[in-house]
Amino acid sequence: MSEQEAGEPWAVHPDASLQAVLEAPCCPALLRTALTGVHSWQLRTQTPVGRTLRAFQLMPQWIATLLALGASVRLEQGDGAREVSLERFGRQASSGDIAALHIPLIDSACRWGEAHVARTPADEPIVAAFAWVRFGGGVVEAARVALTGVWPEGVRLVAPGNALVGEPLTVEQILTLAARIRERVEPVGDYRGSERYRRAMAEVMSRRALKACLELEVSDA
Repeated sequence: MSEQEAGEPWAVHPDASLQAVLEAPCCPALLRTALTGVHSWQLRTQTPVGRTLRAFQLMPQWIATLLALGASVRLEQGDGAREVSLERFGRQASSGDIAALHIPLIDSACRWGEAHVARTPADEPIVAAFAWVRFGGGVVEAARVALTGVWPEGVRLVAPGNALVGEPLTVEQILTLAARIRERVEPVGDYRGSERYRRAMAEVMSRRALKACLELEVSDA
């Protein structure tokens, strides 16, 4: 586990366990929520960070949280090192050895929200949404929403968050964005939830996660 310097992303070694990440003082609250939801202490202790980055489906809620936070991966190759976003790393199956996972930390300008649906509190979520919003001057400077359970590959960042940038966050905007997300997802139905159900839950969970960001912003105003 690497140390985190002021103003710098948190650098996590790929051999660090998920439990070590959870126990780190600088671990963002959103990550703590994802890691403690359905994953046992034993699983977190036995699972290294690097393994989850090579196989997103192993820990989809953890990966979705990292995507929402804007995490990146530092790769070491024969010709040197390079930094790629976690989204690009997963999409392109980038080659090279993972040197570190870089996690931007949540500061006072950021708000986050999470929402999920499951059969029981102890079950893996059927659909989960993780939202991150940065505010500045009363408007949205950046926004990301990641969902699980509504993509063939298990987890993905949704693009429409850019529609919020430059505007105040309002309930009306959240409703519009959540409806867009419903149309963009590509769920595969199974015994836990049909394609129709998962698509509907993508809208509901995205709306709830974004509303949590708005409520936090209003409460701090």
